[in-house]
Amino acid sequence: MVRQNEKKLNRLLAEWPSDTVAVLPWLEKRGIYRQLVDSYFRNGWLKKLGRGAYIKTGDNVTWLGGLYAVQKELNLSIHIAAQTALAIKGYSHYLSLGEDRTVTLFGVPNEVLPSWFIKAPWQINVVYASTNLFRNNKTLGLTESKDKSFNVTLSTPERAVMELLYLIPKHAHFEDAQLAMESLTTLRPSVVQALLEDCNSVKVKRFFMWLAEYNKHKWVDRLDLSNVNFGKGKRSIFKGGHFDKKYQITVPEY
Repeated sequence: MVRQNEKKLNRLLAEWPSDTVAVLPWLEKRGIYRQLVDSYFRNGWLKKLGRGAYIKTGDNVTWLGGLYAVQKELNLSIHIAAQTALAIKGYSHYLSLGEDRTVTLFGVPNEVLPSWFIKAPWQINVVYASTNLFRNNKTLGLTESKDKSFNVTLSTPERAVMELLYLIPKHAHFEDAQLAMESLTTLRPSVVQALLEDCNSVKVKRFFMWLAEYNKHKWVDRLDLSNVNFGKGKRSIFKGGHFDKKYQITVPEY
């Protein structure tokens, strides 16, 4: 029995990506049930991160390693979004520094972050939006990014900037959106088109197009806006701002 358990441990350590969290359901699928997990914990092979969540002793696990477990082991659609996705994709002015840095995550309604992820000592502030911003929420405008020995799912810049607009004004500012859009000179028209047609938010679609045209991006000319539902009526996004007649929105004086 001891030798069998040692074989299970060696196989587990080989299959477990470095610097990631392992949750109990994932461990149990590999024949590592709670009693055996407790044994590995007592013998110093594992450390407990929170309820039902473990890390390998000696690993340096960040929030990315925790998100890996959320995505790949718990199969939740929660992904890196908005400003955080833009930062990872190279728009470095969105990368907040220091202990008060914020990580933005999006998921679909009724999906919640595990308590162990929220309570873990990541030294970050988490903004989590549970929303049906897009009808095809789980695949459209998402991509993979490699971090060390594992991949995590995040928004492409095309989707990330729309998510950023969704967060205004509660969790983001107009200046954030303007800085982002100003930098997005190489967005892919086909991806933008698909996202605009799939987006459920009239505010986001109108604001996105207003910012894109304000910044005179060339990719705008390759969009077919006749297929985009911009809704009807006026939208007041900012009080006391400038009213744009084309998109029927109030925007800041800029």
